[in-house]
Amino acid sequence: MKKNQLEIACFNYESAIIAQENGADRIELCENMKLGGTTPNSILVVKVRESLNIKMHVIIRPRGGDFVYSDEELTEMKQDIKQFKKLGVDGFVFGILKENGKVNKKQNRELVHLAHPLSCTFHRAFDVVKNPEKSLETIIDCGFKTILTSGQGVNVEEGILALERLQELAGNRIEIMPGGGLRSSNVKLLQEKLDLTFYHSSAITNDTEIANPEEIKEIRNFL
Repeated sequence: MKKNQLEIACFNYESAIIAQENGADRIELCENMKLGGTTPNSILVVKVRESLNIKMHVIIRPRGGDFVYSDEELTEMKQDIKQFKKLGVDGFVFGILKENGKVNKKQNRELVHLAHPLSCTFHRAFDVVKNPEKSLETIIDCGFKTILTSGQGVNVEEGILALERLQELAGNRIEIMPGGGLRSSNVKLLQEKLDLTFYHSSAITNDTEIANPEEIKEIRNFL
């Protein structure tokens, strides 16, 4: 039977282990929390992969800031995907936009094709696209399996109506994964409104960059 599942964004090795031990179904591995998450180094990827039995997706984002990338940055993203595929990861997380706020179909397609057969998630670059409904169709067309979004709100609570609408429009063509300020304090509200899906949280509740085991358990309980 299908059920809600939980992905934990992990910015270090410790969080990845905590996520697995406390019931996460999958992790998204990244570094540089203050920049919103960037591509982790390969040593960390290897270390985490060797220690985890659960699925592990890796973010491909060469820097913080906007989601418009130069040719050099795109080449770097391609090299990272090639390298991480060899290291046994289960999927990739990225998103490329044009300067006008539209989804960059050509570049995203190139990366999805390169990542194949591994699944790709279009990350929270979605929260700054100009036209979410049109962008949803473009992202589906590019071959992504999931969109990580707060519904364009500051957090998932604020974006809840948009998340509902996106799920409705997406149907079974792509998974809408709510993320952005998702915590045990608001996950119940979300899962009352949304169909079965993956939920995304860092589960960080203090000034460290390490996931809180109790918070993961709490979120898990509500799902």
